[in-house]
Amino acid sequence: MKRDRRLLVTLALTAAAAAALLAAFALVGGGMVWSTLDEAERQRLAALLGGRVPLLVMAAVAVVGAAAAAVQPLYRSWVAAPARLNEQAQVLLTSDVQRTLAAAGAAAPVQALAQTLNQLAAQRDQLKRDIADEVARASRGIEQERNRLAALMSELTQSVVVCNLDGRVLLYNNRARMQFRALSDAPTLAGGAELIGLGRSIYNVFDRKLVAHALDSVQMRLQRGASHPSAQFVTATRSGQLLRAQMAPVRGVAEPGSADPAPVTGFVLMLDNITREYEHESARERQLHGHTEESRGSLANLQAAVEMLDDASLDAEMRERFLGVVRDETRAMSRRINDLAAQSAQGLATRWPLEEMLGTDFLQAAQQRIEHFSGARCTAGEADPALWLKLDSFSLLQALTYLAMRLHEEYEVPTLQLRLSAADERSARLDLVWAGQVMSTETVMSWEMDAISIGAETSLLTVRDVVQRHGGEMWFERDRVRHQAFFRFLLPLAPSAAHDRAEFSVVHSESRPEYYDFDLFAGGESTRALDDRPLAELAYTVFDTETTGLEPAAGDQIIQIGATRLVGGKLLKGESFDQLVDPRRNIPAATIPIHGITPDMVAGKPTIEEVLPAFHAYAHDTVLVAHNAAFDMRFLQLQEAKTGVKFDQPVLDTLLLSALVHPQQESHRLEAIAERFDVVVIGRHTALGDALVTAEVFLKLIPLLAELGIHTLGQAREAAQKTYYARVKY
Repeated sequence: MKRDRRLLVTLALTAAAAAALLAAFALVGGGMVWSTLDEAERQRLAALLGGRVPLLVMAAVAVVGAAAAAVQPLYRSWVAAPARLNEQAQVLLTSDVQRTLAAAGAAAPVQALAQTLNQLAAQRDQLKRDIADEVARASRGIEQERNRLAALMSELTQSVVVCNLDGRVLLYNNRARMQFRALSDAPTLAGGAELIGLGRSIYNVFDRKLVAHALDSVQMRLQRGASHPSAQFVTATRSGQLLRAQMAPVRGVAEPGSADPAPVTGFVLMLDNITREYEHESARERQLHGHTEESRGSLANLQAAVEMLDDASLDAEMRERFLGVVRDETRAMSRRINDLAAQSAQGLATRWPLEEMLGTDFLQAAQQRIEHFSGARCTAGEADPALWLKLDSFSLLQALTYLAMRLHEEYEVPTLQLRLSAADERSARLDLVWAGQVMSTETVMSWEMDAISIGAETSLLTVRDVVQRHGGEMWFERDRVRHQAFFRFLLPLAPSAAHDRAEFSVVHSESRPEYYDFDLFAGGESTRALDDRPLAELAYTVFDTETTGLEPAAGDQIIQIGATRLVGGKLLKGESFDQLVDPRRNIPAATIPIHGITPDMVAGKPTIEEVLPAFHAYAHDTVLVAHNAAFDMRFLQLQEAKTGVKFDQPVLDTLLLSALVHPQQESHRLEAIAERFDVVVIGRHTALGDALVTAEVFLKLIPLLAELGIHTLGQAREAAQKTYYARVKY
């Protein structure tokens, strides 16, 4: 029963008790008067009152009801309305919400108080804006440095991860995220969101002892006076990949006047995947060893044959046989040496340093260069915006420009077109297309073998050299249907191109790290239990599920899991988890308009046995948060036996927390709470959309809980369980 109804019942019972007490006094007084009357007077009084007792009783009841009816509007005007006004004022006081307080149904003085509070809130907001402007001006230089750092980190082609001394990740770039995804020994779900994140432990990837040993080595060198010490180690991942990591320390600030060096507060890891390099080196070593063994056998045969040929008594037939051995072994050795030389030359060509470049950027650069030097008009066709090439862009641009110039000068080709598309998982097709006169194969071969010449400058490279440098192919082809011809280059894709495509489809944010906070350097691994830790210090996974129905025990299944992370009081939208699930059962038509998920959308998607372990890894070492968490947790718990994972971390429910801080509000639905906090609801009834709204609501609730004296996780869990809604079970 709500608090206002309980109070009304109490007032009514009090009025009834008062009426009963008055009736009792009346009976006692009447009895005393009755005892003083004689018989005749008693008969006259009885005749006067006869038949009127029920009317008197009904009148008394009516008086009590009228009193209760009069009390209720007074209660609403003077008690309930001020209580609601107080809760609204607390929201204004503890958060950045800007709205006008309303006191509907309140008495005139309470409404006047609301107006005064609105004026005070407006003055406070203006003061906050003035202070914010001053802070913004003062911190503009610092922000510029942070932006430069973010830009530098995002554009580095090397994976970089920054950790504090406990191994907690406090900064990383997208290259590291994609590399960790490629290193996973299992198929990644939801874009690999479970593999890396701010505040998560680097020891999920690296052996703790290995990193500790490298850090000890760095600190020892610092103590010896080294100014920029570093350490390097190679480790194998669970998927069999080899990583080379270079570690550098992050130094703090030395105490003023102290002779001690600045303490180490963390470390930077720069990562390279050397698996392919190691495989190539191993293949070359095996090849060289094989050639050496074969040559050793050939030399032994040659030596034996020569010794036999020195024998003067050897007949002609045997002499010819041994001469044949000499010729055969000589040819075999010559062939092996030629093969080894060709393979070595090919290796030198393909080991030329290549850069990773976005395909659309290369097309734009090639289009401008061809038009500038050849005089022909050049267009670029549509290309996959997520296609990354691994190339020597300068030499390839020279080759394309050279071919375009010869086409324009010798065959008067006025217009050229560039086309780029993926050929397979490892290579891309780059076509230089034209319409009109075609050329002979001999002409193509001569162009391919001639030195590249552009204007007065002649390069030492040929088109074939450029192709070999990329380890690719190039040929001439005619399209008789379209009356076109083209040079086709087969070029290598960047090893991370497939992961880049996934990145474009999953992470809806800029390439720069969307959040980094060096205050995390001050954080350490706490020895206290989670329940004793302040809410503002914890890392959270805020999640939501979409299901086939509302009865988990009756067979309804999860069809989508969406989640986001909160670290250091910041919402990390770039580290979201969003995955559809094949429920292997029908989705009721009545539920589709609610969540918008059709059977076709989940057909062929991973099952819950695959998705739940990935989500478990994503939520590892965090506190779970959900709205009406009992519903979602019941679905997860029913899958524990089937999936082999158990969600045993603490859980907070924004429904219970809202009822705790705003007991006078009529609704605690997610939309109602979001409206109170001015949180924009986007993607309602999608798992990730609801998770994002819940996360923003939770951030607004933390300061309101602090106003109630609830600061730690344990206090929040204990207080939430005392609310009325905590009794709901699924």
